[in-house]
Amino acid sequence: MRTVKIHFLGASGTVTGSKFILETPEANIMIDCGVFQGLKELRLQNWEPIPFPVATVDYVLLTHGHLDHVGYLPRLLKQGFQGKILGTAPTMGIAEIILRDSAKIHMEEAEKANKEGYSSHQPALPFFDEKAVEETLKHFKTIEKEDWISLSEHMQCRFRYNGHIIGATFIELQIFDKIFVFSGDIGRKEDPLLFPPDKPKWVDYLFMESTYGNKRHPEERVSETLVTLIHEVIHHRGTLIIPSFAVERLQVLMYLLWKLYQGNKIPNIPIFVDSPMGNNVTSVFALFPKWHLLNSSQINALKKRMHIITSYRETWETIDDPRPKVVIAGSGMVTGGRVLTYVKQLIGKPSTKILLVGFQAEGTRGRQLLEGTHELKIFGKYYPVKAKVHHLESLSAHADQSDLLQWASEIKNIPEQVFLIHGEPTASDALRVKVKETYGWNVSIPKLHDVVEVLV
Repeated sequence: MRTVKIHFLGASGTVTGSKFILETPEANIMIDCGVFQGLKELRLQNWEPIPFPVATVDYVLLTHGHLDHVGYLPRLLKQGFQGKILGTAPTMGIAEIILRDSAKIHMEEAEKANKEGYSSHQPALPFFDEKAVEETLKHFKTIEKEDWISLSEHMQCRFRYNGHIIGATFIELQIFDKIFVFSGDIGRKEDPLLFPPDKPKWVDYLFMESTYGNKRHPEERVSETLVTLIHEVIHHRGTLIIPSFAVERLQVLMYLLWKLYQGNKIPNIPIFVDSPMGNNVTSVFALFPKWHLLNSSQINALKKRMHIITSYRETWETIDDPRPKVVIAGSGMVTGGRVLTYVKQLIGKPSTKILLVGFQAEGTRGRQLLEGTHELKIFGKYYPVKAKVHHLESLSAHADQSDLLQWASEIKNIPEQVFLIHGEPTASDALRVKVKETYGWNVSIPKLHDVVEVLV
C-alpha cells in the first residue's frame, strides 16, 4: 500500500507562510516556501527550523513569486536543501526581485536596530543576506507552463495559468495514479492586466486557497473613488498615500491612474511611484508580453506619466514637496518598505489621505489603520493618526468566494479530499460550508503542523 504524507508547514489556519511538503515513496516535494507575515507569534516561527529533514527535499515547486510563497527559500538552503527550485520564467523573475529586495531590507533593519538599540536581540541579525540570495538563485530552474515535467519514475507535474500576478500558476502533481492540485493564489475572472485563470479538470486531492472564502468583492466604483480622493487632496493641498504591493497591485494602480488622466478625469497632479522593487517588476511585464494584457506602448506611456523615484534622497524631496500629490509606495500592508517613511512623516496631518487597496492581514499596520487605530507604532515610536483612511477591496488580486467556487466548477470527478488552506479560520470555514453545499465534496481545514496521510 503506497502512501503520501502531507506536512502542512504554513498557510494552514492562516493566510501567510505558504509551505507544504509531500513525502512520497520516490521523492520529497515542497510546494512553495514562504514566510509568515502579520501576527508576532507567526513571525517568530520564521526563525524556527522547518520540522522536517530539509536535506531530503528533492524539489521546491513555486506557484508564484510573492514573499509569503518564496521568502523562506534562503533559510531552506541554510537548513540543508540541495535540490531544484522550479517555477515559470516570470515567477522566477519576480522571486529574484523579491528575495534581493528582502535581503536588502533585512540587512538595513538589522543595522538600524543595532544602531538605535530597539531590538531585544543583541546583536539583531538579518533574516538572510544578499550572499544567501545568490546561493538560492543557483537552484532556480525555469519551466514552461502546460508542459509535464518528470520528477521521478512515477511522478510528474505541470504548471497552469492562474491570473493573480504575472507568472502565477496552479500546480498539478501526478503521483502514481493520483492527481494532487495546489491552487496557489487564484486570480480574478476580470483583471485589468491579466487573463482569467485556467481551471483544473481532474483532481483527487485538492489544496485550495480560501483568503476571501467568506466574502464577495464589493461592486466598487474604483475609478470614481480615485477621482474623488484626488480632487479632495488637491482641494486640501494634501497627499494621497497608497501603500501597495510591488507586484501587480502597483502596476494596476499605475494603469488605472494613467487611464483616468488619459480620459481627462483627473488633472495633471504629480504621481510619485516610490518602490524600487515595483519598478523592477514593471520591467518583468515588458519581458513577458504573453503573460498579460498590456502592450509595450501602454507600458511605456504609463511609466512616462509617473515620477519614478530611484533614491532615498528623492523620497525626502517628495515628502517636502508642498504640491498636492499622489504617492504609491511599498509595502501593501504597511509592514515595511518606503511607505513607512511617508506614513511616519504625514500621518499626523488631517490633509493626508491613506488609501488601503486589498487584503490587510491580522497583526499588520494596514489592519490597524483599517480598524481605526488612533496611533501607529513605527520603528519603536508611536505616531498619532490624523490622516483619513479609506479602503478599496475590489482591487484585490485574489478570487472571492464566488470566483473560488467557479474555479472548481469544471472538475469532472469527485475529489477524495479537499483541503482549504491560505485563509483565516472564519474565511476557510465559510468556504468549507459553501463547497460542501455546492459540490457535496469532503472538505477539511488543516491546522499548522498537521500531517495527513493519503493513499496513492
